[in-house]
Amino acid sequence: MRIRVLHDTIYTYEQPARGLIQVLRLTPRDHDGQHVREWRIEPSVDGRLTAREDGFGNIVHWFTADDAAEALTVRVTGEVETFDTSGIVRGGVERLPEPFYLRDTSLTLPSAEIQAFAGKATAGGDQSRLSVLHRLLEAVHERIEFEPGPTSASTTAMESFEVGKGVCQDLAHIFIAAARHLEIPTRYVSGYFLHDDDGEDPSAGHAWAEALLPDLGWIGFDAANGVSATEAHVRVAIGLDYLGAAPIRGSRVGGGTEKLEVRLKVDEPQRGQSQTQSQGTQRQSQG
Repeated sequence: MRIRVLHDTIYTYEQPARGLIQVLRLTPRDHDGQHVREWRIEPSVDGRLTAREDGFGNIVHWFTADDAAEALTVRVTGEVETFDTSGIVRGGVERLPEPFYLRDTSLTLPSAEIQAFAGKATAGGDQSRLSVLHRLLEAVHERIEFEPGPTSASTTAMESFEVGKGVCQDLAHIFIAAARHLEIPTRYVSGYFLHDDDGEDPSAGHAWAEALLPDLGWIGFDAANGVSATEAHVRVAIGLDYLGAAPIRGSRVGGGTEKLEVRLKVDEPQRGQSQTQSQGTQRQSQG
């Protein structure tokens, strides 16, 4: 399957902002399940865009603006060819030891309620790790109502579980918190998801989790959709939680009030069709 991404992140400032720095985890890497055919990042203002790699093996671009700016648009255009691997991730870049992904973070710390939920959801039946994870996936998908819309980067798994609803970022955090409580190495994944409709879906900027199985390696589990990762998923960055895989994080000096808008389209390109202007608007969040 070929998946095209058109993704604009637009910042406007009340006053010219100085010292603009943006850290961009917006570039996917090749692995057995996906091949990046083309990918481009284009900031709208003059500056330096340098590429490096973080501790997780993600491709990270640092953008530093040359001058003060009243607005900044970061445009991503690209095309990825994906393959069905039953959710298994092979051939990816691995920089950290597997036990590292057992660490709790402030966003994925399991409450007593999440711990009890994880135990009840996976009790009985086949206790192989794969079966346990699939039962946990189904339980999170059924227990937490998916509610489209903006979310806060600071929303924790405990908070989302308590209210019983959230976006894909929140469901991924709950799945990760529960799986780590079960002593299963698990990590957060940010990327894109191609829906079965016309592609103009506010949850196209997506998040899911990957859990480690001794014999199979890392496998993607998408709690928002209740499935293992498929060829409709474009994997971009990994981390212990959202903060480690956030598409864009930045800083500035001055500028006053900031307004943020994201225009995102994920679709299948038609043969011979050129990339067109992005459509669909959402707040900057995943899910």
